[in-house]
Amino acid sequence: MKTTIQSNSYLIEHDITVATNLRTLYYLRSAFSVIWAVLISIFAKNNASVAIGLLILYPAWDVVGTLIDIKVSNNVENSKTQYFNAIISAITTIAVAIALQNGVPEALIVFGAWAILTGLIQLIMAVRRKKKVAGQWPMIISGGQSMIGGSSFIILAHLPTMGIASLAGYAAFGAFYYLLSAIRLNKVRSRG
Repeated sequence: MKTTIQSNSYLIEHDITVATNLRTLYYLRSAFSVIWAVLISIFAKNNASVAIGLLILYPAWDVVGTLIDIKVSNNVENSKTQYFNAIISAITTIAVAIALQNGVPEALIVFGAWAILTGLIQLIMAVRRKKKVAGQWPMIISGGQSMIGGSSFIILAHLPTMGIASLAGYAAFGAFYYLLSAIRLNKVRSRG
């Protein structure tokens, strides 16, 4: 009986630690997305070089965020999916840089394909996590919305009005969902 109580106590403490670490990561990812959205809105029309750099930076940041997530969540079951996500984001970072040599529409198509695939991965991860860690409904919605947004980037990439600045809304919604998840995890942590 004592071993069971100690085991349950460890699991609760582990879950609270994971929730705390994820909350911090979600706040960080939310802040990054807000800053990125503001910068892309400012520089997309005034400084193409900075805007292009920001476009390349976004999937590169996802690699970093995913690797941090792997470390803090400490979940072997999900780590394969997360490593796959990090690899996709790293490849996308390079692919966006190459596609930009052919123009912004081509880069938006690559970005859109990435948004669809990583949105699907985020959706799967959040559904799996939902069983053990609260605050995942915003991540589920965000994954679905990322897939829809990515599809629209691909479909609309060659329209004259579609440009790098159009990605600001995508990043802003991502920031919103990360913030909601962080707040939800904060409530769970304070109850723990």
